Amino acid sequence: METAKILLIEDDQDIREGVRILLESESYTVTEADSGEAGLRLLTGDTDLVILDVMMPGMSGLKTCEEIRKTSYVPILFLTAKAQESDKLIGLMAGGDDYLAKPFSYAELLGRVKALLRRYQVYRGKAGAGRTDRYLEAAGLRVNLDFNQVFADGEEKELSTIEYKLLLLMMQHPRRIFSAQQLYESIWEEPYFYTCSNTVMVHISKLRAKIEQDPQKPRRIATVWGKGYRFETAAG
Repeated sequence: METAKILLIEDDQDIREGVRILLESESYTVTEADSGEAGLRLLTGDTDLVILDVMMPGMSGLKTCEEIRKTSYVPILFLTAKAQESDKLIGLMAGGDDYLAKPFSYAELLGRVKALLRRYQVYRGKAGAGRTDRYLEAAGLRVNLDFNQVFADGEEKELSTIEYKLLLLMMQHPRRIFSAQQLYESIWEEPYFYTCSNTVMVHISKLRAKIEQDPQKPRRIATVWGKGYRFETAAG
């Protein structure tokens, strides 16, 4: 398999050097940028992961993330000195996929990187010449079972990897109620803590905004109060 390409956007030279040495020791190809503006110029279609500092002079990491999301759904891992839950939610709403507070251990960083790359490489592409694509269809949705391709009411939607996996999991088990813990541990593949429910809520909200006819009155992904979420097959 071709080595993964990682774009590291961080204004602290010492952190950049340490992270680059770590990632290159794992045989990843690392491209460095010291600002959001420089990072946007270095982003390509071959980029497999962006590691992005939130607090940077000039264009902030949040703004950089928003600009990336205009053209790409590459996974984004935020690095920041802030560790409050509200800051994490702001990062997720801006389009980030994961969040790591400084100071962090290299083992923790490497674990997050590998998890994001694994999910992206599994769900990203349309590889496989001559393959017959398989779809799951229900409630006006058509979802490719092999890669991230989703149609809602005949219109193709651009979903992030996390959003795609959430939708696919619930569509494969219609009417089953998934708690926030079940969704988090299945999709993020990490131990669940109480605050993780907010992470799930944010991604469900973003998914609804893309696939629901009226996100304020969702009919496809229903909230079961006090229990979790479920996919409604009869929705239209």
